[in-house]
Amino acid sequence: MMQTPRIRWAGALLGAAMLVLPGCSSTGGDPGKVTLTYRLWDEQQKAGYDQVMAAFEKANPGIDVTVELLPYDQYWTKLTADVVGGSAPDVFWMTPTQFPEFVTKGVLAPVQVDTAKYHQTVVGSFTYEGKLYGVPKDWGIVGLLYNKDLFAKAGVEMPDKLTWAADGSGTLLDTARRLTVDEAGKHPDEPGFDPDKVRTYGFASWNHYQTQWMNWVVSNGGKLVDKPFGKYAFNDPAAVQALQFGVDLVNKHHVSPPATRTNPPTGKVTDMFKAGQVAMFPANNALLPFVAPEATFQVGVALMPEGPAGRAVNLNGLAEAVYAKSDHPQEAMKLAQFLGTAEAQKIMADGGYVFPALNGLEQGYVDYWKAKNVDVTPFAKEAEGTTFPLPITTGFTGFETKLNQLFNEMYLGKLSPRQAADQAVAEGNATVK
Repeated sequence: MMQTPRIRWAGALLGAAMLVLPGCSSTGGDPGKVTLTYRLWDEQQKAGYDQVMAAFEKANPGIDVTVELLPYDQYWTKLTADVVGGSAPDVFWMTPTQFPEFVTKGVLAPVQVDTAKYHQTVVGSFTYEGKLYGVPKDWGIVGLLYNKDLFAKAGVEMPDKLTWAADGSGTLLDTARRLTVDEAGKHPDEPGFDPDKVRTYGFASWNHYQTQWMNWVVSNGGKLVDKPFGKYAFNDPAAVQALQFGVDLVNKHHVSPPATRTNPPTGKVTDMFKAGQVAMFPANNALLPFVAPEATFQVGVALMPEGPAGRAVNLNGLAEAVYAKSDHPQEAMKLAQFLGTAEAQKIMADGGYVFPALNGLEQGYVDYWKAKNVDVTPFAKEAEGTTFPLPITTGFTGFETKLNQLFNEMYLGKLSPRQAADQAVAEGNATVK
């Protein structure tokens, strides 16, 4: 789930707004009936939430819910403006990276649920000073999509366990080499291989923090931040070693496309996978609806590679946040709590929209994709192991653009991993409040 918002200015505006403005959330047109506003950004999930809201309104005849859909690149700017204007929706989606800005400004109301029933990485992502500020909604996790047809054509079996190490040992690099082939049919470890004329790449290593280098860092024993709401720390030796591995897959081992073709914001690595030019592609399960239906090959899912410190995978949860200044706080809280129930989250799981944050409902999502000939059980298995959230600290969204700029340079080979990490950590920590 790529993060794209740009609200560097949001912090100051949010702080000012919460000091001077009264609540001004939605009101109903029918006397005696309350109308709540619920905002989201995913058009595909809206179809599921229309069912969920119908169930809520049936159980709560005195409350209507208006669902607002905004594109992701407009969602945060509009939400910030609405908070400043005192007209934010009563309940809305919240991400771990945006959470610190909103919770520290008093925009979010604390919620009361049995946290033990939800995935603990999601719970931890929305906890601040010992309180939960958002009902756990769902999670997406990074797994390894792969092109089964390319594996079969190359006569390569997906290993039971992919592994990597900084020195190039392990099954990942070996498998990627066997799948990488140039226009003359040569592999990277064969004489005459031409890295400028590669027909098929074995693996997609590129500058995408959620699905790529953050997973290398943590699975090598490095840290992203020293603690929640703390400082960035991904320039420690283990982290730099992991970054070097990701870059080496591109520029040294030539099993991944060059950064000129993959660097954000214009990189085309997803298109390359869909076109059959890349065999293995780390991706969040949320990408499946945008890949599987268009693929002209059989899509497989495997566990992410294990690093020297084991397998550690980003699990990105979302929460149902309640606006602290809602005109209808009791009804808004009732809606948020309903969205955290098995009744609501089962609708979303069984419809194949998301893995629910409520434990025990994963099978509905697995069965949905099984019916479409995609086995997503590796995603569910990973969620039972070591997972970590995106960095939870203030300033991340404003820092994100600079981070991507620096790491674009790193993947291009213009900055060493040590240089890129040191500069990025310094830039990032300057934004932490």
